[in-house]
Amino acid sequence: MNRHRMRYLLIHALVIAAASGVSYYAAYLLRFAGQLEPEVRAAFEQTVGLVVAARLGVMLWFGHRHAMSRYFSFHDLLSLVRTVTAGTIGVTLLDAFVLTWVTIPRGVLLLDWGAALLGMAALNSLPRLVHDTGWNPFTRKERVTALLVGANHGGEGLLRAIRRSPRLHYQPLGFVDDCPTMVGRRIGGLPVLGRLEDIPKIAHRREVEQVLITSGELPGKQVRELVDLGAEHSFDVRVLPSYEQLLQEDVAVKPRDVAIADLLRRSPVELNTTEVRNWVRGRTVMVTGSAGSIGSEIALQLLRLGPGRVVLVDRSETGQFFLDRRLAGERAGVRHDAVLADLTDRERMDAVFRQFRPELIFHAGAYKHVPLMEANPGEAVKNIVVATRNVVDLAEEHGAAGLVMISTDKAVNPTSVMGSCKRLAEQYVQAKAEGSPCRLVTVRFGNVLDSAGSVVPLFRQQIADGGPVTVTHPEMVRYFMLIPEAAQLVIQAGAMGQGGEIFVLDMGEPVRLMDLARDMIRLSGLREGHDIEIAISGVRPGEKLYEELYGAGERHRPTPHRKIMVADSDTRRLLAVIADINRLVDVSNDAPERVNTVLGEIIPRTEAATPTPATPHRRAA
Repeated sequence: MNRHRMRYLLIHALVIAAASGVSYYAAYLLRFAGQLEPEVRAAFEQTVGLVVAARLGVMLWFGHRHAMSRYFSFHDLLSLVRTVTAGTIGVTLLDAFVLTWVTIPRGVLLLDWGAALLGMAALNSLPRLVHDTGWNPFTRKERVTALLVGANHGGEGLLRAIRRSPRLHYQPLGFVDDCPTMVGRRIGGLPVLGRLEDIPKIAHRREVEQVLITSGELPGKQVRELVDLGAEHSFDVRVLPSYEQLLQEDVAVKPRDVAIADLLRRSPVELNTTEVRNWVRGRTVMVTGSAGSIGSEIALQLLRLGPGRVVLVDRSETGQFFLDRRLAGERAGVRHDAVLADLTDRERMDAVFRQFRPELIFHAGAYKHVPLMEANPGEAVKNIVVATRNVVDLAEEHGAAGLVMISTDKAVNPTSVMGSCKRLAEQYVQAKAEGSPCRLVTVRFGNVLDSAGSVVPLFRQQIADGGPVTVTHPEMVRYFMLIPEAAQLVIQAGAMGQGGEIFVLDMGEPVRLMDLARDMIRLSGLREGHDIEIAISGVRPGEKLYEELYGAGERHRPTPHRKIMVADSDTRRLLAVIADINRLVDVSNDAPERVNTVLGEIIPRTEAATPTPATPHRRAA
């Protein structure tokens, strides 16, 4: 044992001995009202040495060596109660069996236990009290006045972190919480000053400089509203990671990129997994387009629902390689097979169906970039229409129980090749569903935030490059959803569907791309027009200024899930749809103009009108 350690133990023992002696003397004074008669004083003097020695021995035996620590906690207090109680029991036994020449009054023993516990707890917690209150007569540091959002476990943990870290020069003034019953209470000694809507008033009255939020405490919409209020009322908003996120490595300890959920102008949709778990459990499930953003997320969520096997089908070798590695890291105990296959190759797909015999199919494979499909309409026909026909036909032939096809809001009153092809694919699924033993359904949703090649990663890269951020049109609006939401919706629809439905997610109000760009610039800590410019690049071929969820003649009706609707429409005759597809296949390798002409005759296109400020979108009923 080194000299430093020996010195520490010696000082610690002296502190315990002194505290024990003082508490024992205080117990006598309390018991006899401060009047110690000669015989009482003699009893104290004859026993104090043994009492101190007994308590010192017990406390060292129990390993109570963390005296005077700024990390003294409730668990340390429980340990202290245990050791002080054991010491008192030891003294009582000494009094009964060893100290035959003198008797310690029982009232003294009880008072000594309380005095020793109180004194040692105060002594041990003194460094923490000094540290947490920030009291230091020798130094004065400027502290940032702050409000903490969330009078709950997360908010209390944030308060403790601020108090314990010498590098965080904050002066927390109180909490705000949207629960009305919490207002007026105290958390960690600080009052709950009001609700979120009261922040501007509190900030002005208390001269608040920053509002601190634990990551995940508020939905993105409220975070964005607070950022806007902060700019208006001269306070900053900071989003900090929680201890749970740090331990689970969900966040990096560095300035974070814009959180995708912060861009969603509504609360994220939570879907019920109980029904889908029963539908998926133990079955062989196939996901086409598995290397894509939606397909890979569907595969990931399926693994957590307990299927018997997941078959991943895509023609991207690199995408499949990385997806296979990602899913292997999940350790869900479910077998998955990464299969390389082209959905337009019917013979190859037939072999895949024969090998794996999938019971449920999630068809996510398709091209999605509107301008590219305008330039290559024949490939859009093959990869969207023909691929869907192949997968649907093979699902029926091989006895699959259900198939869910992913569609898009661009299929509603289409203005592009991609939207027209998706609409024809929808019609084929609906037509085949009538009388089919396989439950064939379609899911239609809008743009997916942060999917590969979408507007969010484009804006993020442009911001990282210093700008400008390019927006195609100042009035262009889109419906948005999160990747996990999209995947859950697809799986949920498959479990709910009876065959032939087109399910649509209620995605709230659409978002202007100009507002999205400004949100990303601001949430990145930059200023539009000062740090980053926004440039208008012009509408690209085939693009709409607005999107719709329901087409002309479609009627929407509710489902058991409040966020999922069905778009009802008249089903076309199967033979007519098959004839249209065959016409397109015959010309798919012709000049783009020829393909466009035939596609336009089958699925007439509409012209998108510029929305007015009062009606930024329309939704056909």
